[in-house]
Amino acid sequence: MAATDAVLQLLRHLGRGLRALLQAGPFAGLIGGALSSAPAGAATLPEDKAEAMYHLYDGGGVEASGPSLLVRKSLFDKVSLSGTYYVDMVSNASIDVVTTASPFKETRTEYGLAADYLYRDALISLSASTSDEPDYKADGVSIDVSQEVFGGMTTVNMGFTRGNDKVGKKGDFGFFDYAKHWRYRLGVTQILTPRWLASLGLEAVSDEGFLGSPYRAARVFGAAVPERNPRTRSSRSIKLSTIAEVRPRTSVHAEYRYFYDTWDIKAHTFQTGASGYVGESFQIDGYVRYYKQSKALFYSDNAAVDTTYISRNRQLGSFNSLTPGARVTYVYKQVPGQYEIKGHLNYELIQFKFKDFTDIRTGQLYEHNAHVLQLLVTATF
Repeated sequence: MAATDAVLQLLRHLGRGLRALLQAGPFAGLIGGALSSAPAGAATLPEDKAEAMYHLYDGGGVEASGPSLLVRKSLFDKVSLSGTYYVDMVSNASIDVVTTASPFKETRTEYGLAADYLYRDALISLSASTSDEPDYKADGVSIDVSQEVFGGMTTVNMGFTRGNDKVGKKGDFGFFDYAKHWRYRLGVTQILTPRWLASLGLEAVSDEGFLGSPYRAARVFGAAVPERNPRTRSSRSIKLSTIAEVRPRTSVHAEYRYFYDTWDIKAHTFQTGASGYVGESFQIDGYVRYYKQSKALFYSDNAAVDTTYISRNRQLGSFNSLTPGARVTYVYKQVPGQYEIKGHLNYELIQFKFKDFTDIRTGQLYEHNAHVLQLLVTATF
């Protein structure tokens, strides 16, 4: 009964959140009509597969690396079960750490379980995850529903995630706090022509609790004071994307995302790229992503007044980043209808430039590059 009640509670949250999105959005009539009266297409379960990945992030004094594993298997053509394992081994000597504390190392481990259920023409997905590190524990549950309508020309997706975090502080056993998260999402994907596809995604997020870092310090008249963030935050985002085949086995894509929140942060993300095959075994993707963000109301590099809320978290300041990236996929072996083995290599160079955050050691505006590498082997069966 407990599991059934939890699912029903998730469904209720999903309904309330999506109802608010639909009533407030300009697409209310279109989406509501599609869900209630359009004929549905044939939904399918995800394919059976196993994945092994090694990931690496190295930049700004932070290095995070580790393995990730996923196994997915379907049962009775109605249910697909999957499990994930993810590890981040972090070595942190970022500018925040080296200017206010000592570098440290820690390990974060995450486990996840998911089930996809095919019910008539809808795919219902339930998932749960838990992660643990020395001073932070995060748990989350999600439900997503996907349905094809208009004869399979349109796909509607809805989802809800509930997160619950426990926040601690190494070396201070008297410090304990929490953070809670609610995330609602709604998306529509439309086949415009046999070679052109477009999608629209909306997301609403609400956070409550301790939303900062117990280790980070702000500056007031040059003196270090504890960071103090508001204990609530709400954000909205809209994402538009499209992909089109411009010639056989060659496609181009573009996307734009706008984000804003109650902390007065506004952000724009642009990405464009192309993908094509080289021979029968290689697929090459190249892309460029640009991100620009304005600062939070209470952010200051060196405040002149000690206010109720104050932060020097550079991620809440004004900055932009430029990210060129490439992905290479190699089909090692393939037997149609039986199995396929692929290898993937993905690399990104992220170039951060901060507009109002200085390195107090030099007095110069801070900037740094980060390298992101993923090596992935996938086997479908």
